[in-house]
Amino acid sequence: MQYRGFPSDREAEMVVNVTYRAPDSKTFKVVSQSGSKFIIDRVFKKLLEGEQEAANEENRRNTALSTENYEFTSAGYEVTPAGAQYVLNLLPRTKNRFLYRGKIWVDAKDFAVVRIEGEPARNPSFWIRKTEVQHRYVKVNDFWLPAENHTESVMRLGGRAILSIEYKDYRITKAAPVRGSETAHEESK
Repeated sequence: MQYRGFPSDREAEMVVNVTYRAPDSKTFKVVSQSGSKFIIDRVFKKLLEGEQEAANEENRRNTALSTENYEFTSAGYEVTPAGAQYVLNLLPRTKNRFLYRGKIWVDAKDFAVVRIEGEPARNPSFWIRKTEVQHRYVKVNDFWLPAENHTESVMRLGGRAILSIEYKDYRITKAAPVRGSETAHEESK
């Protein structure tokens, strides 16, 4: 993260290993951190808390890209080197801090979200005047996963904060079958 503005310029970096177990368990292990203690304590640690909060079942349901949470309208169709994509306008139905107002790009073959651009449905802080968010996703094996998040916020006191999150080194492991599903599968043969 880079911050330029009042009262002084600051930068910080944090490297985190994340383990996700479907459907709603995320654990974080901070590998390294450097730079502004203020950014580490007030921004990065809050982001990790927010990620943990967003993973619970109710929050996942309330923030899913669904017609319950969003109004979708067609904004076009694009052919890119990565393949064809549908473009949809995204209008949140509530001012949930995890929802966006903007556009999404959906892969025409897999019907998976490839990109999101917009702004939060609800301003995350009084100190922030405007925030622009860009999320990009990449296909890893058979899964579409986050590749990069880029957020730029204009502060009320005239500063600008740029937060970049890079996701990499994915390791996808197979999960054990859900209890009872192997019995149901065998009985249906």
